[in-house]
Amino acid sequence: MLRVRAALAAIATPIAAKAALECTINQKKKMDKQAKIYVAGHRGLAGSAIVRELQRQGYTNLVTRSHAELDLEDAAATQQFINQERPEIVFLAAAKVGGIHANNTLPVDFLMSNLLIEANICRAAHATKVARLIFLGSSCIYPRDCPQPIKEEYLLTGTLEATNRPYALAKIAGIEMCWSYNRQYGTKWLAAMPTNLYGSGDNYDLNNSHVLPALIRKMHEAKVAGAREVVLWGSGTPKREFLYVDDLASALVFLATLDEPRYDELVNAAQCPLINVGTGEDLTIRALAETIAEVVGFTGKFVQDTSKPDGTMRKVMDVSKIRALGWQPTVALHEGIALAYQDFQKSKA
Repeated sequence: MLRVRAALAAIATPIAAKAALECTINQKKKMDKQAKIYVAGHRGLAGSAIVRELQRQGYTNLVTRSHAELDLEDAAATQQFINQERPEIVFLAAAKVGGIHANNTLPVDFLMSNLLIEANICRAAHATKVARLIFLGSSCIYPRDCPQPIKEEYLLTGTLEATNRPYALAKIAGIEMCWSYNRQYGTKWLAAMPTNLYGSGDNYDLNNSHVLPALIRKMHEAKVAGAREVVLWGSGTPKREFLYVDDLASALVFLATLDEPRYDELVNAAQCPLINVGTGEDLTIRALAETIAEVVGFTGKFVQDTSKPDGTMRKVMDVSKIRALGWQPTVALHEGIALAYQDFQKSKA
């Protein structure tokens, strides 16, 4: 048995080394503006912003597919697509997302869809020697009651928030997938965890959107209707951090195009390839509502519906790792909400 294990280890080591070498060769092309880049989920909030940022920076060889053109939950179709296109860099922004209500009512959908998407893209990316893959996660991966601000090493140190546990577990699996491929095959894939996102292309549906876009719609409709009050879910005291989606995109492109020494340090197989992306600043939901009301022009009062869940009481990211690399956000919250409100008005036109 020991001889068999030794033989297998001898075989596995050069295989992993060869895979790592092939990935390194591909990475040398990463700064080329003609490098083929696949953005999975390009019509979503984050994916569309990534495409805008890549185009702004002069990258011209971008590959995208809509859900109608490619079902990423279909393993064979995904493999065929990646085999055909052979991208050098992949941004894995495709996901099934939603707010508290959607997560509570569709837990199986959130778990299964996200697991399938992640597994299919990672398998195909490994088979075609994708040089760099940036997996987009969520801050909900961290324990409900972990210390604040949230550091990357707090992953899997406590109980998750119950209201979106299936989604969080799927995202944690995606992180582990990146790390496992890095350890076993020498890939260099990175998992970026953004805080709460908002901005152009957001979902403003009151039943399955996140808190900020939902409040934009509520305030706007209340203003148009001449309502005297707006009902807010929960107590209004939980604190949240928000990042304008174009800032996220700039962070992800920044990470994907880092020089090899700094990038290699992030994806060292000995450590979890995880990095937070956010502003490092938070505010209460009540203060957020007041800011949105100011931007939208709603002058009524707020009523707190305490029968609705608050979720985690505080979530703010420790962003010291990405700040140390030289990235920081540029869009302040008030400015970002104004831009988001313009986007909402366009979507209603």
